[in-house]
Amino acid sequence: MRTRCTRTLLTAALAAATAAGGLSAAAYAVPAPPAAGPADTIEVSTAAELKSALTEAGPGDTIHLADGTYSGNFKTTVAANSGSRVTLTGSAKAVLTAGGGYGLHLNGASYWTVKGITVTGGQKGIMIDSAKGVVVDGVTVHGLDMEGVHFRKSSPDGVIKNSKIYDTGNDDRGMGEGVYVGSAGGLSDKSDNVQILNNVIGPDVGGEAIDLKEGTKGGKVSGNTFDGKGLTGNNYDDSWIDVKGNDYVIEGNTGKNTTNNGFETHTQQSGWGCGTVFRANKSDLTGATGDKQLAINVTNNSGSCKTTVHASNTVKGGKGLTNVPVTP
Repeated sequence: MRTRCTRTLLTAALAAATAAGGLSAAAYAVPAPPAAGPADTIEVSTAAELKSALTEAGPGDTIHLADGTYSGNFKTTVAANSGSRVTLTGSAKAVLTAGGGYGLHLNGASYWTVKGITVTGGQKGIMIDSAKGVVVDGVTVHGLDMEGVHFRKSSPDGVIKNSKIYDTGNDDRGMGEGVYVGSAGGLSDKSDNVQILNNVIGPDVGGEAIDLKEGTKGGKVSGNTFDGKGLTGNNYDDSWIDVKGNDYVIEGNTGKNTTNNGFETHTQQSGWGCGTVFRANKSDLTGATGDKQLAINVTNNSGSCKTTVHASNTVKGGKGLTNVPVTP
């Protein structure tokens, strides 16, 4: 267990003793607190140990999972800070398997890093609620009824990178997005500045590979590879990315297999779905059968709601690059 400094309490006690006529204040001068000890590494090999570690870990700690299967739903509400993160790590053979609900729920658990592990089974894979600065790095997420990784309830400054997400949306309701940012139907979810970098998403992802909701803004989607084989189309899911938030940068991504378009923007709420920049994306629309078959389909490009499509984007197959003017 970590020992925490009680310097404040000691100072108060010594002051009281001095006032009562004890030794001089100088004799009781409080030394500077000792340097913080090394962070703890908590070794975990069972589901019970993992649940305990998720409760007991503190800033700076690392929870290391041994290879094996961890059955259940795992949740933490422990917040760390930007200078002293909590890390949950293991290899891809450390597998969290849920029978329903969320595989891993970071609820208010700001500044956690989740690295290397696999999450499968259940309704959703990794759910991030009301948590700032969460980093998901090198994980594998698959075999889910609904979405893979979700930044929700105003979880800003998050990152998901170097990860693989596939086989989602198995309940056939079209809610199987690979990465989902924000919430539908309102503007209160400020999951802003989320970065989605260098992931492989698909095949058999039931919804879009990435869905960026209204109310969110300022994120970046870069270097990802999408395979849309398995898009259900149940909720108009007919592209790899759907941008409904503002001021996103979508660059350097590669996609294949789609039912209609590669990338789309939509205005679900007035003033949203605006300011997206598309740059250096490669779209293979071979086999698309939808009505548009565009690499980048922009549904609102009027007034102050502008989308920028650079000439560095390319397309193979389909009916064209985009339906808005192209910027050099």
